[in-house]
Amino acid sequence: MEEQAMLARDLVLRVCAGATELDPHWIRVDGKVTTPFLVPRDRNLVRAVIASGRAMGVERLLVCRTRPEFSYEPVTEIPLDTDTLIDLVRGWGPHPTDFLVCVEDFSAAVLITADDLTIAAGPADFVRELVGADIPQARSHFASRAEIEKTPELVRAARLYRCAGTDPKRVPGPDLHERLAAHGDRFRRGSPKAARALRALRGAWGWAALGVAAIAPIAVSAIAAPVLPVVITLFVVLFQLALIARSRTVSFATLLRTAALGAILLWPLALIEGAVNEAVGSEPLGVVGYTYVAVTVEEIGTLLPLALLPLVALRRARRLAAVDFALLAAASGAGFQLAEHLVTALTVGGTGGGGWFLPGGSGVMDRETGAVVAVFSGHAVTTGLVGAALGLAIVGGGRRLWLLPPLAFVLAFLEHLNLNALLAGAALHPASGVVLNLLGGGALTPFLLVALLVCAVALDYRLIATAAESTPPLPGLPPLAGLRRRARGRAVATRVRVPGDIAPGFRRAALAWAELPVTLTTTLSMIVHELAAATIAARRGPATLGDTWRFLRERRANAMGEARSAGRPWRHHPSQRELTRTARDLARRLGLAATGGVTALTASAAVSVAVVPAMAPHAPAGEPGYALLALDRLQGWFALASTSETVWATLLLASVFILLLSGNGVPHVHPHMRDFLRSPTANTGAVLGMLAPGQVAYAAVGLVGLLLPRAVDRLLVR
Repeated sequence: MEEQAMLARDLVLRVCAGATELDPHWIRVDGKVTTPFLVPRDRNLVRAVIASGRAMGVERLLVCRTRPEFSYEPVTEIPLDTDTLIDLVRGWGPHPTDFLVCVEDFSAAVLITADDLTIAAGPADFVRELVGADIPQARSHFASRAEIEKTPELVRAARLYRCAGTDPKRVPGPDLHERLAAHGDRFRRGSPKAARALRALRGAWGWAALGVAAIAPIAVSAIAAPVLPVVITLFVVLFQLALIARSRTVSFATLLRTAALGAILLWPLALIEGAVNEAVGSEPLGVVGYTYVAVTVEEIGTLLPLALLPLVALRRARRLAAVDFALLAAASGAGFQLAEHLVTALTVGGTGGGGWFLPGGSGVMDRETGAVVAVFSGHAVTTGLVGAALGLAIVGGGRRLWLLPPLAFVLAFLEHLNLNALLAGAALHPASGVVLNLLGGGALTPFLLVALLVCAVALDYRLIATAAESTPPLPGLPPLAGLRRRARGRAVATRVRVPGDIAPGFRRAALAWAELPVTLTTTLSMIVHELAAATIAARRGPATLGDTWRFLRERRANAMGEARSAGRPWRHHPSQRELTRTARDLARRLGLAATGGVTALTASAAVSVAVVPAMAPHAPAGEPGYALLALDRLQGWFALASTSETVWATLLLASVFILLLSGNGVPHVHPHMRDFLRSPTANTGAVLGMLAPGQVAYAAVGLVGLLLPRAVDRLLVR
């Protein structure tokens, strides 16, 4: 508070729309969580208010009366002491009055009316101290009270703070993806025997496909190189990206299906390249065809699955996190990269780029010195970089963030162009080379992708934290509470010291710097909370672990839908009731039911590029891809192959697609150990159903979790 005492009217005008209402515009700033509730005005309420102040990490609070007749009274600054606040309220007289308790930087406040109505608004940590761990349950309880009592004040508060939810008639209908998912759930519940048989069949053909992929290169001498390393490279690069993207809402199985779609794109993109070359009169292996045509078509074409997603899953697309755009784009690029390397391995040998970190790239080396003169990180990395930039711009919503996608596309374009130009016996224009070197020259692209993913994770968790109004809580109390308190206290102290009359740019920078520790600690706390819940679930067995993984992903998706909707009607999937039921069931199974949803209320491309033809003394380190060239190679190979070789090659390609399309999701059903020991042959189908090749890792993690000590149960507290 300033040296000159702030008047009550100044504080009320900043926070309130009236004596008993908070200002909707103030609530929308920074995505505050708002919850009205009914509670007697007693010591318990005051104690909860002081506890909420401690959760914000502040040392004092601002208090004033909100009625117009007290507008010119000074705001009282009190320490975090229950008796001090009680004495202040008693000093106002025997008649109850409406008053406001606010944090110094106006980031959180509690409006206590003369009746039992109280409204809390601010970060989720602040509100939880007042209404309990399950904020959606508190809001639902208030909406029920308002509907039963029909009091005008309660009905208006429920409508103003959106406690009653959205009118079902205004909720958008399901998209194709949601309808298919609903049919699958009904089939699993309504026909368990048929579902079990299909799971067993899926596991059997998955292992058969893996066997074909391993045996075919040995059985057919015409196949130049093994293909399993190419497939493993795709799994590795997507697994590494998914591991970094902790806030993802898409499953790993979805990423592999997107990769299969990206692989299929090789054929239409090759046809487009051929048509464009014919239209412009360039040779397919000439400089123009190898550079401008190939690079432009491939870099734009690998983004098509991301662009087509709203056509089949519009509602799902509106629940995507920022990292999901990067993962889906990277999966599409990885699939296209898989197809190029697969054709290369089949026809001329080679298995693509090596390395352990985001493998799959290519390079050009100088024949004389052996130095690497051009680096292409691979379609998975470059397409993922553009997707990450798009995710930050779409989910972040800032105009400045929309500068990232063009920059990312320019880097991807120039990096790919540089490689293809050298392979075609040409070189980049000096101006394009300068731009490419400024953007890292290709060597820094994987690290730029990781940096954008980390920023996207922080952005996602920041938005997820603002959606606590409709998102059921995770089991257990959030960890690292002390770290969050210190970060919020530092942020409040910093924001209070930022002058209001400085240049807007400097003020925005100062406020962003003050908010950065809060964003980082919130992100770290949520990641630790989810990992702790999954670790405790792993000790309960593979079934509980699988349910926990699915719940965490669905919870993040619904939270992103709430945050991105900005108050507009949107569609939950699964429904909020079903998600809440799952949260409570998991909390009970993890032994953390006290905070898992049953807690009572505590108080109750603009850069110009050019390719200059010039013979360069460089040679490729491998056989980098070019869609049209890859398709020509594949057609030529099949033209010369015998009937048996054609059959084996067809089975090989089909087996790769089977490994990508099925048997990679978290298992829904696990065999019970007691039944398995009694009748092992009867459970063969269940074992095959949960142990397809892509599901072995899930089973391994679940079995290792059974060996965890009992001490892991103390990672979270009730």
